Amino acid sequence: MNGILGSMGIDPFYLFLVVFILQIALIVLYVMLNNRYRRLQRSYSTFMRGKSGKNLEKSIFKKFEELEEISDLVKKNEKDIQDVRKKMEGHYQKAGIVRYDAFHEMGGNLSFALTMLDENNNGWIFNAMHSREGCYTYIKEIVKGESYIELSEEEKQCLEKTIYQEEYDIKDMKK
Repeated sequence: MNGILGSMGIDPFYLFLVVFILQIALIVLYVMLNNRYRRLQRSYSTFMRGKSGKNLEKSIFKKFEELEEISDLVKKNEKDIQDVRKKMEGHYQKAGIVRYDAFHEMGGNLSFALTMLDENNNGWIFNAMHSREGCYTYIKEIVKGESYIELSEEEKQCLEKTIYQEEYDIKDMKK
């Protein structure tokens, strides 16, 4: 074995050792690549199960159409919600009530002030004053949380409760 390798000063044992290590490394690399390929093949088989290329293309386009329909529906729902919200602004959303004795010990606590307001604090105050002779009802308009007609103490309290959405307390007012 003093041929070519001997003239170059290389021991054939070291050459054999390098080739052996290279072969082991290639076998390990082959096993890793083979495992990765099998996993990829399983994923592909699952993805393509029962579908040819044309079928897969059709199902992808069908999903895109469904997404467009959902997007259109979301836009329509947003518009409908905005329309409902606009309509709700003009409806009564806040209410408050205060019970009181209008004629101090003559009519009992049967009198009340009832306030009904929309989102912009526009609405009405109903004041029903009960006495032994009858019941008198007054209505005062509220615009942006204020009345152009002077309010009684009970009406002011009821308006404030309604505007600030305090829980309504049906308690007797003491003066």
